[in-house]
Amino acid sequence: MALDGIFIYSILEELKNDLVGGRIEKVNQPEKDEILISIKNNKKNYRLSISSSPVYPKIHITDRNKSNPMQPPIFCMVLRKYLNSSKLIDIRQLDTDRVVFLDFESSDELGFNSIYTLVVEIMGRHSNITLIRQRDNLIMDSIKHITPEINTVRSLFPGIKYIFPPTSNKLNPFCYSKNEFKIFIQNHIKYIDKNFFSTVFTGVSSSFSKELFHRLDDLTLCDSLNIFDETSVTILYGFSNKIFTHLKNQNFYFAFYKKGPVMKDFYCERLTYLSNCVEKHYSSPSKLIEEFYYEKDKADRLNNRSSDLQKLVNINLDRCTKKIKILTRNIEDAQNKDTYRIYGELLTSNIYNIKKGYSHIKVQNYYSNSVEYIDIKLDENKTPSENIQRYFKKYNKLKKTEKAAREQLIMADEELEYLNSVMTNIKNSDNYDDIEEIKRELMSTGYIKLKKTNSKKKIRKSKPMKFLSSDGIEIYVGKNNLQNDYLTLKFADKRDIWLHTKNIPGSHVIIKNFGTVPDSTLEEAAMLAAYYSKAKGSPKVAVDYTDIKSIHKPNGSKPGMVIYYTNKTLYVDSSSPSIKQLE
Repeated sequence: MALDGIFIYSILEELKNDLVGGRIEKVNQPEKDEILISIKNNKKNYRLSISSSPVYPKIHITDRNKSNPMQPPIFCMVLRKYLNSSKLIDIRQLDTDRVVFLDFESSDELGFNSIYTLVVEIMGRHSNITLIRQRDNLIMDSIKHITPEINTVRSLFPGIKYIFPPTSNKLNPFCYSKNEFKIFIQNHIKYIDKNFFSTVFTGVSSSFSKELFHRLDDLTLCDSLNIFDETSVTILYGFSNKIFTHLKNQNFYFAFYKKGPVMKDFYCERLTYLSNCVEKHYSSPSKLIEEFYYEKDKADRLNNRSSDLQKLVNINLDRCTKKIKILTRNIEDAQNKDTYRIYGELLTSNIYNIKKGYSHIKVQNYYSNSVEYIDIKLDENKTPSENIQRYFKKYNKLKKTEKAAREQLIMADEELEYLNSVMTNIKNSDNYDDIEEIKRELMSTGYIKLKKTNSKKKIRKSKPMKFLSSDGIEIYVGKNNLQNDYLTLKFADKRDIWLHTKNIPGSHVIIKNFGTVPDSTLEEAAMLAAYYSKAKGSPKVAVDYTDIKSIHKPNGSKPGMVIYYTNKTLYVDSSSPSIKQLE
């Protein structure tokens, strides 16, 4: 993720404008590695969120509130002691590094004004939040205590002097000369690649470095640039200086990039190398960070919650795939069954010419249109009758095997289709209720053993998604196979239109038909069917549609499995449809 020094520079501009000069009204610590500071400034209340999470460290203004523990942690009590009613007088950044200083002015026990600095280090697993007293650089407390046993280079715990993180020898992107740039790259760079800019400049993440390399490569062939060539150095310096001057002047473009359900990246500048992703623009960096990390965290939590279900479905998918391969091979092996029957019949017609002890016999094939002789192998230890029965038994065995294999293959294909639909529904789930409903579905179909319980806990059922087309017509989308059955078999009227991706697992989509359905609504519904299917992300997806009265559910079939014959097909893009969701 791209919460680097450049992005922190962009977000600090927002924090300075909104928070500097404000008074601290409340300090809370909802998580062991996160604090919330309530600040009132210019008659407006703000909530500053600071996290030292090793996975998602961040600092931004938030609108969300979190529940607090019954007993506040010690670090929270220390912050309340020194920062309550204090005034935020300055917000600074260590060059363009990922270290932020928030200076608070407050009165101490004797009534004298003192300045306390909250140091926020956003450095992945080394992230931390430390309160220091400015006059003697003494640590009041730290949200994570780092002792010499943990880190021999730098310690962070109450009562010792604060030591700055190790400094980088990279260039400050907002303050460097052409000569400094030339000397640095010639001493530290061997060749120009996508990590060139993150290697040269402080606060440039690998993703932004990749973006800059992508832009530079569009302007000139990067392979032709030589760091020891004066012309190449001039091109590189001019390009980077133009970009960083643009950012220094606060010309930001806040957006995140999403591909299907996966949150790819975000930044304060447009990432053109992610052109195959959906871009969402924001006017505020805080709103961008909050939504990005919220969606990212939600996706991770849902993935963790559904990991057992995904593992179960994948095991059964592998089992079905192997079973289908075996059954297909059995059917292929049975293709020569008639040969054994013909051998048996030819031997029967020539039984008086066969003597015990023969290893083979050459007979005329009466089933051929031309005169043809076949050499048939015999078991010399068996009688002619036993040899004949041996070939008929082989024929009958292969005949029965083929019949059983074809019947089981139909069932295995149906099961494979069902399991793929379940996996698609799991990946499309966006809340815990959806996951629980899929779990109940797998219990009802026997994939999960049903546990007997005396609990009277009320089961929460999730509802199908409801959309409103651009023509004002309601469209419903099932989120799992139980909802698919409900929508298609119970909810829908016989006049309604039913849509589903062609030969691809996905959701059932219903268009409420109270007259004539416009083509625009039909296309929007088809895009929803493609988006909520296994084909999500594909540029061209075939979607079948027909009247509900043409849909039939076979007896004994699994949830969500239906058949239809009379239909038409649309081809649509499966990217996120721009249609209003009602509930």
